[in-house]
Amino acid sequence: MDTIEHSAIRGETHVQEKGTADVEKGAEESLERNGSVAGRYCITLLRRDLVLRLENADEVERHELPPLRGLSFLDRFLVIWIILAMAIGIILGNTVPSTGPALQRGEFVGVSIPIAVGLLVMMYPILCKVRFETLHLLLREKELWRQILVSFVLNWIIAPLFMVGLAWAFLPDRQDLREGLIFVGIARCIAMVLIWTDLAQGDGDYCAVLVAFNSILQIVLFAPFAVFYIQVVSHGDKTNVSYSKVAQSVGVFLGIPLGAAVMTRLIFIRLLGEDRYQRRFIRYIAPWSLIGLLYTIIVLFASQGAHVVRQITDVLRVCAPLLVYFLVIFTGTAWFCWKMGFGYRVSCTQSFTAASNNFELAIAVVVAVYGAGSGQALASTVGPLIEVPVLVGLVYVLRWIRGRWAWKG
Repeated sequence: MDTIEHSAIRGETHVQEKGTADVEKGAEESLERNGSVAGRYCITLLRRDLVLRLENADEVERHELPPLRGLSFLDRFLVIWIILAMAIGIILGNTVPSTGPALQRGEFVGVSIPIAVGLLVMMYPILCKVRFETLHLLLREKELWRQILVSFVLNWIIAPLFMVGLAWAFLPDRQDLREGLIFVGIARCIAMVLIWTDLAQGDGDYCAVLVAFNSILQIVLFAPFAVFYIQVVSHGDKTNVSYSKVAQSVGVFLGIPLGAAVMTRLIFIRLLGEDRYQRRFIRYIAPWSLIGLLYTIIVLFASQGAHVVRQITDVLRVCAPLLVYFLVIFTGTAWFCWKMGFGYRVSCTQSFTAASNNFELAIAVVVAVYGAGSGQALASTVGPLIEVPVLVGLVYVLRWIRGRWAWKG
């Protein structure tokens, strides 16, 4: 009986898709004649409306698929790859004594060249996915500006302050680990949040806007926020953490990949077309972000050698505040959005954006400011180890409560 009902749903869906496709075809033919930008935006809205109208029809099929099935092979086992990278780095650092000194030779803006290469490689593919060229169309919606303001408060005021509080609560005796966590707290996510939002069936268009905004805001706000939270709020390191040094690190390890990504999109979309760019080029370069991350972790841990083995307790101490941070920020944001009546799709996007962090940027800046062998670098490296499994679990939780809470909109 369930099979018959499911087939009927799919049959109705096919008819609706065909009808809407005919409407779209007529609209697109009209666009070829008048070339209206507003018209192209209407087509985008039409397609989005199709997805929304078919959402109930597809829900039976989509909810049967576990969220992990939506991840690529590399992303699905990211935690395992990170643990293996740590283990390889520790083994190299302890069994080959010359590894550490060799990896520290040559510097680029205060970072050893082997580490700098990894940091740049892991940032570039992420930014190539951001659709900067569509911002001017989406920003015409007044409601979107309201959501951007809410996101700004959550991402740049509440979340960093909460991380500072947790760092002091869990690590009152370890300034180095506290500062590493604070850097993680002010690095807002611009990568994996797209995956989490898609798996939880959130608003992908709105998520893309937030990613683009956070990418730009991090260029402007990361350095002053780092100085404020570490020097002013925490009365921390005033020797290493200067505005110019942090700004230089952000400018190099985020600014260079960001500029390269924007140029890549402008050139390659014109040459290949957007469809081929997304299906072929992005699919080819996407794994390089993870490769760059794992390579960087191996080099970081190999550089520290035997010192890391003595820091296992520190790793466990850093895990606790990170776990509390992800759970509280996510659930608090989801509850707030539900009470405000934002609707499931927008609430989902807000929750994952607020709870996610750009650990790649945090690692890059911390290594540049404090060095690869610092406690701050160790604390920032633990970030993805906790974030990935926790947020995968929260995808399941959010999809479970979707049908149990009375969502508005």
